[in-house]
Amino acid sequence: MTTGTDTRIGRLAGLFVRFLETNTAPEGLFTDDVFLDLTLPQWRLQTRGRDELVALRRRSHPARGTVPRHRVDPTPTGFVMEFEESWVDGQGTWYCRELMRAELRDGAIGEASVYCTGDWDPATRAAHAKEVNLLRP
Repeated sequence: MTTGTDTRIGRLAGLFVRFLETNTAPEGLFTDDVFLDLTLPQWRLQTRGRDELVALRRRSHPARGTVPRHRVDPTPTGFVMEFEESWVDGQGTWYCRELMRAELRDGAIGEASVYCTGDWDPATRAAHAKEVNLLRP
């Protein structure tokens, strides 16, 4: 059975994927004062407000890409989303894998903590493919 919460979370997850692929925040995805806490392998960044969050995204991922896989699990106050991104620039195809805990307020994401593997450049992707056989994509 699908509940209203499942529908709302599915809609927000879809909007978030669109945001990742276009670098433009769709209406209704984030609250005006959304707080982002982004953890990278050796760095941590925070923003407050939709405009700051979008600006950080555009600085860190200027090329548009795709989200080939994602999974969403509801929590009592929002959802957790596991996702992968892929994009191409002058150096070739890049990749990253991330996990986000999203807290909802007023039907939108009001707070998000994102944990990222860091961006794997083409050389890192090639070395990984040579050394590791993944059991699942």
